[in-house]
Amino acid sequence: MEESAFNALAEAELAHIEAELEACGAELDVEVMPGGILEIEFDNGSKMVINRHTAAREIWVAAKSGGFHFRPQDGRWIATRDGTELYALLSRVVSEQGGEAVTLRPPAA
Repeated sequence: MEESAFNALAEAELAHIEAELEACGAELDVEVMPGGILEIEFDNGSKMVINRHTAAREIWVAAKSGGFHFRPQDGRWIATRDGTELYALLSRVVSEQGGEAVTLRPPAA
C-alpha cells in the first residue's frame, strides 16, 4: 500500500476512533496530538495512546495492559499477533483501564 493511501486510511480510522471514544459515555478525555496521535486520559490518571505508524503501515495501541499493532485487512484492522479486530480490542482495554464497560464500533461498511 502506498504511503499516501495508508495515511488517508489511518487518518479516517483514527477520526472514527476519536468519535467513538467521545460518544461512549465513559469518564475519559481524548486529545488529538500532532501527527495523528490520540491520547486518552482516564479519571484514574492512566493514559492510552493510539497512533498510526506509517513505516510499518499499522495502527498502534499502547495501553496499560500492553502494546498492540493492527494492519488493514479486508476492510478491517487486525492485530498482527493474534488476529483480534481493532474495535474488539479497544472495547476491552478501554473498559479494563477505565473501570467501566465500553463498546466501540467500527465504521459501517
